[in-house]
Parts: sequence; structure tokens; C-alpha cells
Amino acid sequence: MAKKALIVKGGWDGHEPNEVGALFADILTNEGFEVEVSDTLDSFNDAEALKALNLIVPVWTMGEIKGEQCSAVLAAVASGVGIAGCHGGMCDSFRTNTEWQFLTGSQWVAHPFNDGVDYEVNIVKSGSSPIVEGMQDFMVKSEQYYLHVDPAVNVLATTTFVMSEGEHSANGVITMPVVYTKKWGQGKVFYNALGHHADVFDIPEAKELMRRGFLWAAK
Repeated sequence: MAKKALIVKGGWDGHEPNEVGALFADILTNEGFEVEVSDTLDSFNDAEALKALNLIVPVWTMGEIKGEQCSAVLAAVASGVGIAGCHGGMCDSFRTNTEWQFLTGSQWVAHPFNDGVDYEVNIVKSGSSPIVEGMQDFMVKSEQYYLHVDPAVNVLATTTFVMSEGEHSANGVITMPVVYTKKWGQGKVFYNALGHHADVFDIPEAKELMRRGFLWAAK
């Protein structure tokens, strides 16, 4: 029986939810998933339907989620359903909802240099995860996300914020998680901070991280 994935896309158009949602649907379909793509948060209304899924993929930036919708997602993941996503589509989704942030493991707070930054993503070589097995460091030209991060996450890739103008530089050079996993009850959580625009996933390593993350998280 095919595994079932739900992609819920929407929110701020600047993160190209339609394009990213379609790309993720293609990845999952190619892996044999039965994929439903929704453009409404009402897809989170039915807690029992969510528990019948194998994977939830949020692609929704800067929205407002109802308390009962968030609770349904939390309960589904706690029961074993995986959740996986990227960039603002998962960790800048609902800025006023701390329960969502607790589930997903981080919250975007800044991208000090805005878009078009050349930076390196460094794979954590000691990371004992199939998500990064055999992968090498790679370069990205995009936003560099500054996150507030749950200390419980298992960091699989990082990036370095160099000294620059701005008050944050008073803290010196900062190493920031880019890719991580965590657990929520019986469920698995995967996050990749890349993905400001869909074309970031033209980088083979960035796309491969998402593919492996989906497969790892899915129930």
C-alpha cells in the first residue's frame, strides 16, 4: 500500500508556495507516495484523517493557524505521522503560535544579509543519520537564515555567519543549524532552512536533503 503525504501550501507568495509545493509533490510521487496537495489550512481540521497519513509537509509562510488545527497536527505527529519541510514554509509559518514552533524545532528571526548571499552549507560529519550519509559540503546563493532553535534538535548541517555590520556581530562568528531532525512523541520531524525560492532545489545536494528528509520522517 502506498504511503500517503499531505502537502499544505499557501501564505506569503514570496516563498513561491505553489512552485515549492509542486516540486515536493514530484519528489514524493517519484518515491511512490500518494500525494494530496491542498491550498487551505482547513486540511488540518480533521485530526483522525491526519493520523491516517504517513507524512505532513507544510509549505505555508506567515499565516494564522487556528488553535484546533495546530492541535490536530501536534496530535497526528505525536501518534507517529512524520512532518518535514523547509525555510519559512515550516519554521516561519505561524509567528504567534508557540506550539507550532515547539513542534517544528525553530523559528526564523532574521536574514541579516537578505537574499543573494553566497555561503557554505557544512555537513556535520559526525551526524549518524542516513539523511547526510556520504554527503559533502556545498555552496548556496540565497537567504542565510538566522534561527532561534530548540536545543533538543539533532543538527545535521550548519552554516557560519561571518563578522559583518549589524548589532548581531557583537557576538562574534556564529555557527547556525541549517538541517536538523527531532522527535515529537512517536513522530519524526525534519527541517531544512534552505528554500527561499524553488530554484534553490536546482542544487542537487539541497534537493537530495529534502528527498532523504521526507523518507526519514515518513511513518
